[in-house]
Amino acid sequence: MKFKEFGFTPEVMDGLDAMRFETATPVQAQTIPVIRSGADLIACAQTGTGKTAAYLLPVLDRLVNGNQKNTSAVILVPTRELALQIDQQIEGFSYFLSVTSLAVYGGNDKDLWDQQKKALTQGADIIVATPGRMIQHLNMGYVDFKSVKHFILDEADRMLDMGFHEDIMQIESFLPKENRQNLLFSATMPPKIRDLAKKLLNNPEEINIAISKPAEGILQAAYVVHDYQKNDLIVDLLKGKDLQSIIIFVSRKAIVNDVVKALRKNDFNARAIHSDLDQNERIEVLREFKNRNVQILVATDIVARGIDIEKIDLVINYDVPNDAEDYVHRIGRTARAKTTGVGITFVNEKDQVDFYKIEQLIETNIYKIPLPPEYEDGPEYNPEAKMKKGGKNRKKKSNGFRPKRKKDHKS
Repeated sequence: MKFKEFGFTPEVMDGLDAMRFETATPVQAQTIPVIRSGADLIACAQTGTGKTAAYLLPVLDRLVNGNQKNTSAVILVPTRELALQIDQQIEGFSYFLSVTSLAVYGGNDKDLWDQQKKALTQGADIIVATPGRMIQHLNMGYVDFKSVKHFILDEADRMLDMGFHEDIMQIESFLPKENRQNLLFSATMPPKIRDLAKKLLNNPEEINIAISKPAEGILQAAYVVHDYQKNDLIVDLLKGKDLQSIIIFVSRKAIVNDVVKALRKNDFNARAIHSDLDQNERIEVLREFKNRNVQILVATDIVARGIDIEKIDLVINYDVPNDAEDYVHRIGRTARAKTTGVGITFVNEKDQVDFYKIEQLIETNIYKIPLPPEYEDGPEYNPEAKMKKGGKNRKKKSNGFRPKRKKDHKS
């Protein structure tokens, strides 16, 4: 379906033309007519399918014809990175519109707080906010949300995972009860999302697209390895490869710097991003990576969702994510917008059951690539047996010497 078929105003179409948006994605084709009708909506779509534009375009189209002096739309998101990304997309889509927007997120910068307070006091058309910081501003008494027409939750499942349920409900209490459209977007649809929808949405229409499935353009594979082999394997996999953008996801931030050091030791341009970095440092690292000044980003799940960076060549899961659904979001950083990419996961002995659950979730038997011949054999991949034994792994007897590669072992 072409965007020109939606009947958007000329100002919105000019923005789409400038950004070279011609054909709607499936989630856009199905949700935009519903949103334009004014109905509440609960939509489930995987990352990278264009759901941000699916709700932004109808809202912007309505603002063109409105005479709004106060905030018209409130968008809640789980992270500051996603808030900034959406604010940037609004700026692009509304280039030919007189629409104002503001990203509201946490930080210790007083100037940032004052900037947010000024914009909230004056009434930006669209507010994109993380729940915690939005609550802080609302409690100060200078925010007027009485004219809000659209209440949008993006990455709702992640917000609930992060414990924002009460914050969401508190923010909702500041909004008008009548003449308000509620839109809930989520990558997954667990019972807690259903419960939230019942509280916030009125007779919503529901759209489900490709629930918890990786994009078709992702080539998925795995290596079954011991932990002490992972750094060497990453280096060997990347040597001599013409890859411009790589993300390596690590579950624990304590390991991130170790991976970066191993890569830099082998002359790779790598940087780390995790929650210990302050706001400005995180923004700078992402900017450098997005501009291709950094080849490899080693990250915790802080960037697994919501960061829209095109042409990621390779995603490596240094370890298996604890939540099976997080796997989809991690490898979803590549093969976005119908491109292709590769997602590789390192599976150690204790993570085999979790990886098996991922395979069940996405209904795919992910190919296990044999380790290079110079490496010591990895652990046997037999998750079914481990599940029967209650997930307890049988440890092999060892003489205390564990070679990373066969060639390192000298008898």
